[in-house]
Amino acid sequence: MPVSRGGPVETRYAWYVVGVLTLANVSGFLDRQVLSLLVPAIERDLHITDTQMSYLIGLSFSVFYTVLGLPIAWWADRANRRNIMAGGVALWSLMTMLSGLVSTYPRLLLARIGVGVGEATLNAPSVSLVADYFPRERVGLAMSVWSLGTFLGSGLAYFIGGWVIGAVSAMGGVRLPVVGALRPWQLVFLLVGAPGLLISLLLLTVRDPRRARQTETNDVPRAALFPYVRVHLRTFATLGVGFALSAAVNFGIAAWLATFLVRTYGWTPARAGIVQGVLTMTVGVAGTLAGGRAADVLVRRGRTDAPLRVGVIGAVGMLVSASAYPVMPTATLAVVWLAIVNFFAAFPWGPASAAAAEIVPPSIRTQGAALYFFLISLVSGSLGPTAVAFFTDHVFGNPLAVRYSLVLVNVIGMLATIVLLVAGMPAYRRSVLAAEEAR
Repeated sequence: MPVSRGGPVETRYAWYVVGVLTLANVSGFLDRQVLSLLVPAIERDLHITDTQMSYLIGLSFSVFYTVLGLPIAWWADRANRRNIMAGGVALWSLMTMLSGLVSTYPRLLLARIGVGVGEATLNAPSVSLVADYFPRERVGLAMSVWSLGTFLGSGLAYFIGGWVIGAVSAMGGVRLPVVGALRPWQLVFLLVGAPGLLISLLLLTVRDPRRARQTETNDVPRAALFPYVRVHLRTFATLGVGFALSAAVNFGIAAWLATFLVRTYGWTPARAGIVQGVLTMTVGVAGTLAGGRAADVLVRRGRTDAPLRVGVIGAVGMLVSASAYPVMPTATLAVVWLAIVNFFAAFPWGPASAAAAEIVPPSIRTQGAALYFFLISLVSGSLGPTAVAFFTDHVFGNPLAVRYSLVLVNVIGMLATIVLLVAGMPAYRRSVLAAEEAR
């Protein structure tokens, strides 16, 4: 893969790299999101509450994912990003499979922590690597393709999880050699974790162009992350917290949507998972690509703050659509609105990842992306699922009120997102200019 001194050169191999990283992203979100479809079964078998379940979905994962993200990024800016990601994919895949072999709440909690540790190796190095392979006027689409992993992985989690639960429940469970008898939700974890081991091997075919340049020139990272952040604090705060609150709403919906459909309309978990999966893999994918193309068009027209503008469009769409579907009188109307939700929920995330790479110099790009994902994960992973559960358990005090909890969390989160992203546009433009001057 040729990389010029002045910047990246786009080739077919660059798109191959994006493809492999997208597969890894699919695997990560498949392993992460499948848990949300298994809520009724796990709560029943382990005798836990919605709040305890939210710790499995969000807090156990997000704390270690966020805490380890920055030191791993510091390491990745000095080592081979490919090898770090390959090891991480193998780790989270093994821990997902282990989640299917445990039968107590504390052990499942520990296994989900292991998934978070493994996934801490993926996002920031991926964003840094993609930004090295593409010029700025094309990076929005490239990041959006990589972000497809979020929605393909989530969609597959819902679809596969729903199908397996339906099939195995009808059989009354399964018995595997050595492992023994497994409940349906345990088998789901084994099935979704295994493919990641193959993807970790595929990652070894990816080259790290920055490592090649450093070997040739003895170049080492020169900029320091936190002094740079202090100078550009307004940019990092508005960008990070703004998109984090948007992601918190998405995570809250992802965690509780299947439960909402079951409790409100009497659906089975299998039906809820299949519908949720189809919408995520189709409309969500379309929204991701549309957001990336919109950002690239805006950049070519001279809109340096294109990622934030795309984020505002997505938040406005979510403010309307994600407030409507939970209060629909029929399941059919709810699904129609959910199709719109899936489009706008996916719309900003490719440009948002591009923004995280654009506001820092290349020598600390992985660390800058890690700081962005730190904020995203800390807020969204812990706050999103738990906020919905908190309102359901402690404000409304009724499991059937999960629909109103979803509306409340969406309105608060999206209004705050719009305010922060609009307020941060001038500072963002200055930070992009400073990062380009530091090349």
